[in-house]
Parts: sequence; C-alpha cells; structure tokens
Amino acid sequence: MAIVLYRSESRGAADHGWLKSRHTFSFANYYCPSRLNFGALRVLNDDWVQPKMGFGTHPHDNMEIISIVLDGQLEHRDSMGTGSIIRQGEVQVMSAGSGVTHSEFNPSEDESVSFFQIWLFPNEKNVHPRYDQAYFDPARLENKWEMIISPSGENQSMWIHQDAWLHLGNFDEGQEIEYQLKDPKNGVFVMVVDGEVGVDEYELSKRDAAGLTEVGEKMPIRIKKQSKLLLLEVPMTV
Repeated sequence: MAIVLYRSESRGAADHGWLKSRHTFSFANYYCPSRLNFGALRVLNDDWVQPKMGFGTHPHDNMEIISIVLDGQLEHRDSMGTGSIIRQGEVQVMSAGSGVTHSEFNPSEDESVSFFQIWLFPNEKNVHPRYDQAYFDPARLENKWEMIISPSGENQSMWIHQDAWLHLGNFDEGQEIEYQLKDPKNGVFVMVVDGEVGVDEYELSKRDAAGLTEVGEKMPIRIKKQSKLLLLEVPMTV
C-alpha cells in the first residue's frame, strides 16, 4: 500500500475576510506541483463563508461538483433555473457538463456556513448539466459507511458522471473498521472531518487526510477517538 499524507496545516490557505478557505489541492492562487489532484479527485476545499456573503455568479464546465454542508446553510442559484438552500446534513451535486453558471450565498443574518467543496473529473464530457440535492440522516452514519455518491445512484445515493463513490461515517472510539473497495485498482482518499484515526502506521487528526493506492480489496482504519470521516474511492487514471 502506498500512502500520501495531506496534513491539515500543509494545505493552501486563503483569507478574503468574507471567505476563509483551505485547499487540499492546487486551487486559485495556491499552486503546488505535487498536489494537482488525486486521480479523479481534483478539488477538496474546506470553506467558511460569513453571513450575507458568498460567491457571485461564475461559470463551470466538465466537472462533477459536490458540496457538503457541515454547519449553517448555503443558498444556490444557477442557469438551469435551480434555486435552493442546502442545510447541515444535506449534500448537493451539480454536473457542470457542457456549461453552467451558478452562485453560492450564505443567507443567514448572523451565522457563518462551513462546507466542503469537492470537484471530480467526469468520465464523459459535455453532458447536459444537472442538479441534485439530498438529506442524509446522521443516524444512517452511525458506525458504518453511508454511501452518498455513486456512479449509478445505488443504495439511495446520488449519482455522478464518474466511476467514483463517496462515503461519510461517524465512528465510536476503539473500533477497527474496514472499507471494501469496489475496484482494487482504485485509490482511496480519506479525510478526518473530526476526531483521530490510525491508517497503516500513521495517525491522522482533524482535517488531516491520506491518499492511498495499491490498497487491495480492503482497507482497515483504527478509530482512536470518536471520529467523523469522509472517504472517496476514485479511479487513478482520468
């Protein structure tokens, strides 16, 4: 098994006052030639947006874009006619495809919003743009992997144009859990949203991440403190 560590403090940082962001991979003004992507995973930004502020209308194309709201709420509007608010526990998927414009805004008067912004390269270009949004009950995440994204929408997940799977899970201290790969040739990217875990010989704390390849069929993780984990299984060739 080969591991690349992405320590929380090593991420790129941006502070625009209204927006604070930490970039796992090269993004905007942060460029690191060894951190361009992890297979199909192109962007994993950790964003905080102040009340009544947000991202103005801007374009995207040929990217699968996923937003996971951790705290607060995020208002979305796009050129497809979608207008919605994504709240804590909800996940948003947008296939930019042949081209779409959208805006993201914190509608709260007094609370910031915290969310992960995730981009994956698609396996098909110039598809018709689409939008989806779903709530995942935290009870479904207790001590198990809850699939929230898949290629086909299996197990009540949402689907994207990529042979990738995205999972969330909340795990109690003291367990050793496993993740069963869908394809042993894929890579696995694990981020500790909160808590502390052991992966192979390494310990990962809050917002640390690891990219693993040559994993085989199963990957064990030791839960050292109660932890919330984000896991993506992605193709390593795009």
